[in-house]
Amino acid sequence: MSEEARVKTTGNVSRRTFLTAAAAAGIGSFVIPPPALPRADVVQTDFSTLPPYGNGTLPAGIRSRQIANVNGMTVHILEAGYETPGRPAVLLLHGFPELAYSWRKVMPVLAAAGYHVIAPDQRGYGRTIGWDDSYDADADAFRILNMTRDAIELVYALGYRSVAMVAGHDAGAPVASWSALIRPDIFRSITIMSSPFEGAPSLPFDTANGAPLPRPPVTDDELDTELAKLNPPRKYYQNYQRTRGANDDMLHAPQGLHAFFRAYYFYKSADYKGNNPHPLKARTAEEMAQIPTYYVMEKDKGMAATVAPFMPPADYIANCKWLTEAEVDVYATEYRRTGFNGALQGYRVRRGSDPRSVAEMQTFSGRSIDVPSQYIAGKSDWGVYQTPGAVDKMRNSACTHMVGFHLIDGAGHWVQQEQSEVVSALLVQFLRDYAKP
Repeated sequence: MSEEARVKTTGNVSRRTFLTAAAAAGIGSFVIPPPALPRADVVQTDFSTLPPYGNGTLPAGIRSRQIANVNGMTVHILEAGYETPGRPAVLLLHGFPELAYSWRKVMPVLAAAGYHVIAPDQRGYGRTIGWDDSYDADADAFRILNMTRDAIELVYALGYRSVAMVAGHDAGAPVASWSALIRPDIFRSITIMSSPFEGAPSLPFDTANGAPLPRPPVTDDELDTELAKLNPPRKYYQNYQRTRGANDDMLHAPQGLHAFFRAYYFYKSADYKGNNPHPLKARTAEEMAQIPTYYVMEKDKGMAATVAPFMPPADYIANCKWLTEAEVDVYATEYRRTGFNGALQGYRVRRGSDPRSVAEMQTFSGRSIDVPSQYIAGKSDWGVYQTPGAVDKMRNSACTHMVGFHLIDGAGHWVQQEQSEVVSALLVQFLRDYAKP
């Protein structure tokens, strides 16, 4: 689809049509009306009219550019260490709701260590174009195998047959993990950050000889049914992320998009002292209810209302070194232009129990990540434990050559931003010890 056509197909949805659809989807309790300007007026694809990426906050030595013809897209990347030809490459994949920008603090350090460091805005995010930003877009493009192709084609487009390391944080972690599992010849080592990799889903085995069928895992819908019975009723955030109203709830947050990002980032960071994660016994409503409301939400609230009470005070904001007001504004500026729909598509097809995605991933049942791997997360990050048992599966079977497991003091979910120096040192040491030339 051409960019002109893509912009036109975002459409001008009337307020009545929007609210009628929202009511039918059962999400009226947190729907915010559409913006006054139609989408065709606010979606911009002529990047010459936009301010430089990062609004002047990128560290020296990082450049921004577009790479055409990457799996049907033009991919925006940040890169460092590009001046010297022949360097080994490192690929960094960001999470939600982040951008390539989230790697800004570690990129110069990796470049100084001798690497060509590449951080794309992933499909659905930022200044990467060629994806449909409507809720009703075909979500197949966001399935894990196609996202793996995104990574492969970007590496090839930049003139590499392999990278020394792929690192993925949060929603970027499954893309990095599957890339390393499927193409270990290209992705020669991996750092998994925040979201543990459980491995490929299993297939029934030896059933012809009487072995019982495995018990299917608890689905997100089944979990939500049980969470709704709690007092107060709760719901799982990934189910919320899949709803038609999630984009508008966050994009048009009553507190404003900048304030939404500030509160969201604070609430999931180590600076919020209510983050005291620990392993959970099982994926039951009672156990999951121990998790803060950014993951196990109150049933009648959207994310904008969920994070609003956790807006930090002005003195905290003025003194926050790991995320300044100018840096928050980079996220707010980019998401204000693109919306959240593209970023949210991954929750619809790459997580949970989507049958087509499960079938796709079962193709690799029995395969593991066999290249050198390490895991990095904040000690205050509930992302480590939000899926009970995932860490054990990652360490015991999904990754056969895991050489490091690091939970970092003073970091929550945004580990490479909150504690960039520690993360940078771990990445450099891992590369020196385990990355193949």
